[in-house]
Amino acid sequence: MTTVKDLRKAITGLVFCGGAVMAMAAHADGDDDEYEEQEHLERPLSLAEQLAKDLAAGAKSFEGDAAVVEELILRRGLPIPYSYVDMLMHTPNAFGTGPACVVCHSNADPAKSYRGLDLSSCEGIRTGATEEPARALFVPGENPSKEILGRRLRNNRMPFGIGYQLATGSPSIDIVEDWIREGAVDDDHFRETVLPLFATEGAFGHDLPACTDCHMSNQEPPSFHELDLTSFQGIMLGADSVAKGVENATKVVIPGNPEASPIFQHLVENRMPPGISPLEDRDHPNTLILFEWVRQGAPCD
Repeated sequence: MTTVKDLRKAITGLVFCGGAVMAMAAHADGDDDEYEEQEHLERPLSLAEQLAKDLAAGAKSFEGDAAVVEELILRRGLPIPYSYVDMLMHTPNAFGTGPACVVCHSNADPAKSYRGLDLSSCEGIRTGATEEPARALFVPGENPSKEILGRRLRNNRMPFGIGYQLATGSPSIDIVEDWIREGAVDDDHFRETVLPLFATEGAFGHDLPACTDCHMSNQEPPSFHELDLTSFQGIMLGADSVAKGVENATKVVIPGNPEASPIFQHLVENRMPPGISPLEDRDHPNTLILFEWVRQGAPCD
């Protein structure tokens, strides 16, 4: 016959066993959590996981489209597909107010497309202009900001505000070009003929300001890009000598090579698309993405 005492022993045993089972289960759950945590630590975070982690930590703050592109695409190394680049070339206002690139550049035949530049295909983009002098737009795998592609999308022609319709050749521009090609020497010709052009209103375009109105010292302010066009020493020192240091200043004159000299490039190269306002953002989000595609090797697949 089962007594009350026997029942008490049975209940006590069940409670003990139940507690042990629960403890084992809890321990097992703990092991699972530790395993999952260890597994999570061993594998790299996905893009979405890393972004969520950065946002939760308050490490990222996005202000404007360019900042979003910079953070979500460029810094995280997302591959840029050619299909997106192709869409940009066919889309009006893709890089600022203006027609689609392919309206003017869609064929390698110079009789059908300006400079024989075909932007309607990946091969055409990589080839560049076929009309003499034939030139590539960039070097795949390298930063294109200083190459033809980068300059045409970012650099405003000077003097600031000059119209697209004004000729890129003039006696004053020819004088500067010849001076650079002949070695950019500090001689009587430079001091009496070349240097005064930079200080003369209308020298490079009717009713346009003198270059030295904006570039008169190597300090910013008051001089844009710390560029001094009032003297030979200032011109040869170059731009941004304070911000970058004298040794790293951007040289605006490459003696013997006007085509590679930024001071000449800015006088003859119009920013694209044609007629774009010089006030529009030079670092349009699509420009940043296009440059990243080039840095990634300009893949066609």
